[in-house]
Amino acid sequence: MTILWSLDPRVSETYRFALGGGVAVLTHAPHITKAVDESADQHLVVIGLDIGVDPACELAERLRVDRPEVGVLLLRQRIDVNVLAQALRSGIREVVQSDDQTTLADAVRRSEQLTAQLVGEGAGRGDRESHGRIITVFSAKGSVGKTTLSTNIAAHLAASGARTLLVDLDLMFGDVAISLQLVPAGTVSDLVGMRGHLDRAGLESVVATHEQTGLDVIAPSSDPADAERVPADVILELLRTARTHYTYVVVDTPPSFTEHVLTALDVSDLTLLVATLDIPAVKNLRLAINTLDTLGASKDSRVIVLNRSGIKVGLDVDEVETALKQSVSVSIPNDLGVPKAANRGYPIVVQDQRNPAAVAMRELADQEVRARFGEPVEQGPRRGFGRRRSRA
Repeated sequence: MTILWSLDPRVSETYRFALGGGVAVLTHAPHITKAVDESADQHLVVIGLDIGVDPACELAERLRVDRPEVGVLLLRQRIDVNVLAQALRSGIREVVQSDDQTTLADAVRRSEQLTAQLVGEGAGRGDRESHGRIITVFSAKGSVGKTTLSTNIAAHLAASGARTLLVDLDLMFGDVAISLQLVPAGTVSDLVGMRGHLDRAGLESVVATHEQTGLDVIAPSSDPADAERVPADVILELLRTARTHYTYVVVDTPPSFTEHVLTALDVSDLTLLVATLDIPAVKNLRLAINTLDTLGASKDSRVIVLNRSGIKVGLDVDEVETALKQSVSVSIPNDLGVPKAANRGYPIVVQDQRNPAAVAMRELADQEVRARFGEPVEQGPRRGFGRRRSRA
């Protein structure tokens, strides 16, 4: 199967001679990344005329790191020397004139031959590393319990035996470390010096481990000014490196679409969108969903979480779903035990397993994360807190 990146879903007919019949036309880069991630047999991406050179090169650079055996070809109306140089630097294998189908067919054949060599070498070395899952927790409004949710989900995943990393991407005011009473030896800012060559040893040099659960944490600098010194490509490199060494990478985020957040969302396998029973939170989440739709983010990889549910404030779950035009997958009840546990530095999912909020958060992690990605999960009795909802 060949992926053709174009804004015109009918363009596959134009290139049927060169590409054959097995062509999937995708319109957004995140969809292409997801399709490549989910299929080990996906080996060719052809980028159409209506896609800019810069986004084309960005995709090629990502694939060169994550899936070097995947060939990328770029179609242009005419071949400009500057475009050709930029394309080849980014990892695009060839730039082809869009009206020359014979040359395109030859380029496809050469790409397939190179891919076969790379796949063969990789199989001989057995060096295809595991592909961990990235779960980003986001809300467009602060004070909805996003960090508490991130911390508890990550702690439960780690306590369940999965190698788990929690990345605090609120680079100015992150609270993950203090919530777990950790004193990190290194921070995200220290990764800037490893830019372009971050490896496992570099990653481990900035990790702090929560002894009770085995959860690894990467925290931001205590100086908010350092946030501006961390480029988005460092975050991208961090997440790509982390997913090769961890089963799960949970990303806690600030309540805004910063460049760092957009980078995390772009490579995430699952996005947990958090709201509470108040109009500003619901309104902001609706705007966030609209933004994600505009960016072409996958709707199937989103889970709506209603935190602190059950309180009587004149707004109920049905009204939230109507406003969001999307079902709430999980409701987590309001419980004073949650902030009490956080103040003591212990995730409530491991400190008080019978607590209703802890039950719901564990169910969220088990059903929407572990089971979604094929991990066996023991099916205990459902207590009705982390409920799945569907609307006709």
